Amino acid sequence: MSDFDKQYQELGFYMPAEWEKHTAIWLAWPYEPTTFPDRVDRVEETYIQIIKEIHESEDVNLFVKDRKTKNKVTNMLDEAKVDLDKVHLHIFNYADVWFRDYGPIFVKNRNHELAMLHWEFNSWGDKYDLLLKDKQIPEVIKKKLGIKYFKPGIVLEGGSVDVNGLGALLTTEQCLLNSNRNPHLNKKQIENYLSKFLGARHFIWLKKGILGDDTDGHIDDLARFVNPTTVVCAYQEDKNDQDYGALHENYEILCKSLDQDGNKLNIVKLPMPKVLSDEGEPLPASYTNFYIGNTKVLVPIFNHENDAKALSTLKTLFPTKKVVGIDCVDLVYGFGTIHCISQQQPEP
Repeated sequence: MSDFDKQYQELGFYMPAEWEKHTAIWLAWPYEPTTFPDRVDRVEETYIQIIKEIHESEDVNLFVKDRKTKNKVTNMLDEAKVDLDKVHLHIFNYADVWFRDYGPIFVKNRNHELAMLHWEFNSWGDKYDLLLKDKQIPEVIKKKLGIKYFKPGIVLEGGSVDVNGLGALLTTEQCLLNSNRNPHLNKKQIENYLSKFLGARHFIWLKKGILGDDTDGHIDDLARFVNPTTVVCAYQEDKNDQDYGALHENYEILCKSLDQDGNKLNIVKLPMPKVLSDEGEPLPASYTNFYIGNTKVLVPIFNHENDAKALSTLKTLFPTKKVVGIDCVDLVYGFGTIHCISQQQPEP
C-alpha cells in the first residue's frame, strides 16, 4: 500500500447515499446547439424549473460560460421568482452540461470532513474531443471550496456508479469493463479502486444499458437505490422492444442480488418511456435518471403514458419527499436528463 493509499484510507472517506442531506447541487447552464439542436431556449426553461424546485432546500452552484450569460441567467431566475441569494453563479468557459460525469464526486467521513475526488474524464471513451476540456472542472471547484482533494488516477464518470451509503454499489460491466475506459484494469482491480475511494465493499454488476445511451450503459439510466435496501429498476414490458432483453437480464440479476450484509434487496420495476429524435432514433429516456434532493425528488417525464405510473411508484418509495415531474423531452436530446446534469454536494 502506497503512502497516499494509506493516508486516504486512514481518513475514512466514503461516498454517501444521494438521499443523505446536501449542502448544494452543482449544475452547468445549457448553451450548445450541437447538444440541443433547435431547442436550447426550451432546455433553458427546463433548467429554470429545476433550479426553482431544488433551491428551496439546498443551494445551487451554477456554472455559466461568460458574464453575458451570467446576466441573462440572473434575469431569468429573477423573473421566475427564484431566491438569488441561494444561487451562486460561477463563470468558466466549459464545453457542455454533463456535470455528473466530469464533475467531482464528493465524499465525507465520520469526522464531519468533506472531500472531493477528481477522476479522469475521457468523454465516455474518447467519443467527443471537444468535451475533454471539461476535465478541468474539479480543479476549478477545488479552488472555490478549499477542501481536501484526491485524484484516484483512473477513468470514472459519476453516472456509472450508484451507492446506498452503507457499502453496496451498483454499476455495469458494459461501462466499467469497457476497453475504452481503463483497459489495463480487470474487474477485481476496478473493485479495489471503488472500495478504496468510495467505501464500497459489495458490488452488484448489471450487464448493459439502453439504446441511444452514448455512455456505454450508465447505471443511472438503469437502476438506482432509493433507500438502503430498495432498488428501482428500469423495465421494458414489451418483449418486442429492442431494450427488453438487456433490461430483463438486469432485472433478473437484481432479483438475485443481496445487500452488503447479505440481505435480499427489494426490487421495484419502473416502466420505460419511448422518446425518438426528429430523425426517428431512440433517445436514452429513463425515469431512473431522477435527482434525490433534501425535500424533493426531481423526476424526468416525457409526455408519455407511463409518466403517471413512474411518478406514482416513486411517490410511494419516497414518502417523506415531494416527487416532482420535470418535462425532459427537450433535455433528453442531449442524451441525458436530470441526474446526468447534476452533482450533489453532501453536508459534512
